[in-house]
Amino acid sequence: MMNMETTNGIFGDEGYVFIVAEIGKAYIQTKEEQTNEQYLKNAKELIKAAKESGADAVKFQTHTVEDEQLPMAITAPHFSGTDRYEWVSRLTKASPLEFWQEIKRYCDELDIALFSTPMSRGAARMIEYIDPPLWKVASSDILDFVLLDYIAATGKPIILSSGMSTEEELDASVAFLKKRTQHIAILHCISKYPCPPEEIYLETIPYFARRYGVPIGFSDHSLGHKAVLAAVAKGARIIEKHFSLSRDLWGSDHKVSMEPSEFKKMVEAIRANVFVDASQFGQGIKVLDEIESAFRPVFRKSLMASQDIFADTIITAETLYAMRPQQYAGGLPSEQYESVLGKRVTRDLKKYDPITEDVLASL
Repeated sequence: MMNMETTNGIFGDEGYVFIVAEIGKAYIQTKEEQTNEQYLKNAKELIKAAKESGADAVKFQTHTVEDEQLPMAITAPHFSGTDRYEWVSRLTKASPLEFWQEIKRYCDELDIALFSTPMSRGAARMIEYIDPPLWKVASSDILDFVLLDYIAATGKPIILSSGMSTEEELDASVAFLKKRTQHIAILHCISKYPCPPEEIYLETIPYFARRYGVPIGFSDHSLGHKAVLAAVAKGARIIEKHFSLSRDLWGSDHKVSMEPSEFKKMVEAIRANVFVDASQFGQGIKVLDEIESAFRPVFRKSLMASQDIFADTIITAETLYAMRPQQYAGGLPSEQYESVLGKRVTRDLKKYDPITEDVLASL
């Protein structure tokens, strides 16, 4: 196994494939709310199964509804089971800091790495208490420069998922990060659940390697593991697969997850260098398509006031939140973060008011 203290398996060792069991929020398994103790029990069962299946790391998602989701009834295209505000509120309540501290203790006991996808800066601040070895950024958040600025300042490696993004947006995100850190990796990803094999476009992996000059991996939302083996043959150095105890459980990701026995077979095949021809997974380079575009208004973010702000106040990072859903939030896109910093507010703003051009003035 790789040495997680240095994360050389991602950024140094050319011969090693870093395999991540994406638990995400799979510790939530019923439509009805359960106790925090049950969520913790579920999470530990998933971690133990991932370790036994050969994963190098488990990855969760972390939420703090206060700075992630505005209280609007919005339904995501891939999960109609609940509106986003209700769902993010439940996730926030289900996993307070004490949850992550106990998860970290358990992962250390089992000798498996733990990291997370923080879905906002507040979530990243909470996870920083358990000192994760690296960060993962969801494709929905690669333009959340409020979040990226914070995690880059920690000096830890950052893995970006390309998912529901255009090439120009990925360029902008990488450029923003490269001004702050050189420890970056990118995952080729298709934001479809599940993704049809012919739309995976694995030639994107070597293309990204040439374009960005950083390690490239593959976050796979297709069923089975043939695409993963073909991705490794194309040069993927990081593999991420959703992981669940059963695809029959309730929730947004279980249906596209691998169960433990399947995950174990995938790991064994990767370690045995089993070859699969990539030609069956679509030709050419991946571009944003109509289905992925449907996610963007719900998941992209706008700049909002993080507190009451008086007229003539100078905007700083701490006076800003980047929040969903951009479609209705009304603020400037979160990637305009740097252009807003240092400007003066021309009138009083309440917490969660949108940051717009007409309320800003240069010094």
